[in-house]
Amino acid sequence: MSLADNVLAVNNDLPIRTNAPVHSGKVRSVYWLTEADSKRLIDQKGYDVAEDTELAIMVISDRISAFDCIWHGEGGLKGVPGKGAALNAISNHWFKLFKEKGLADSHILDIPHPFVWIVQKAKPVMIEAICRQYITGSMWRAYSNGEREFCGIELPEGLTKDSKLPNLLQTPSTKGILEGIPGVPAVDDVNITRANIVDNYEAFNFKSTDDITLYEKLLEEGFDVISDALSALDQVFVDTKFEFGYVKDKAGNEKLIYMDEVGTPDSSRIWDGEEYRNGNIVENSKEGFRQLLLNHFPDPDILLNKDRMDEREALARDNELPESVLMSVSDTYIGIAEKITGQKIVISENPKLEIINVLRDEYQLID
Repeated sequence: MSLADNVLAVNNDLPIRTNAPVHSGKVRSVYWLTEADSKRLIDQKGYDVAEDTELAIMVISDRISAFDCIWHGEGGLKGVPGKGAALNAISNHWFKLFKEKGLADSHILDIPHPFVWIVQKAKPVMIEAICRQYITGSMWRAYSNGEREFCGIELPEGLTKDSKLPNLLQTPSTKGILEGIPGVPAVDDVNITRANIVDNYEAFNFKSTDDITLYEKLLEEGFDVISDALSALDQVFVDTKFEFGYVKDKAGNEKLIYMDEVGTPDSSRIWDGEEYRNGNIVENSKEGFRQLLLNHFPDPDILLNKDRMDEREALARDNELPESVLMSVSDTYIGIAEKITGQKIVISENPKLEIINVLRDEYQLID
């Protein structure tokens, strides 16, 4: 069996019973269950959701995305061994900790397999909620070019690259293209201010302005929970992205929950603490892979310039990365996952077959 066999690269072709098209993102695929199967599972498993809640099977892959492209390696390696299981394990760990500490629930109802979540349908808040504790990446590039205001927040003079910010910053951006909001361009992932959100809270799918305050509280508390836990492991939580949505519980109460993923190497920057104190940045997140790509190709502007997207897609399509590169990424993901969870990440020999077996035998979702 080759290394490529251990990788789940295609995750939108599972024979899960569904009446809807499979939604496949850069990393995850979502299978919406039939109304009958949703009701059956809610009843059989006792999930704390309204009886008419739509459920879905969310299957992660081992694909690796960077600069809005999917990358592959030599020898038919279409992803990173262990990456999917590592990402899910980290998210599961943080979501469980959030619930234990009384922050909020998540969209995950059940975990049949390391690659699989059973999730409830949520009405998403249309905000990519970014928290920043250090100035680096795009914020540093803008700051070094003279910008001092981010998402309506004034930054002081004299900050240095990769230094800790005076306060934890919440720098939201739009999730998807939102039309008709004054002062907010109708493009995906554009920075917005708190005033934009408050003045147009319904357009962002908030139920009330009080929920904006709750969302900000959950952002800060979620960040602090992860940051404190990582600090105990001598890891620095640099910045991260959160997403939120609304669901109803069994009693019909609407509540704001965490969704998507949290505190993972895909959605966050995590630095090694000892190296940082010695003046070095050692990434325990996808940022290390991004930097490697920037150094690997002779013209890094292709990866950074959105006007060169056609060239960038060709770069990703036509270049097989060395196996050693993807295995180095594998080591990073598995290493940080095992550090955070205290559990070994097991690389499946045939993840697709395992998923089919468990969803057929234990959940009756495959004929």
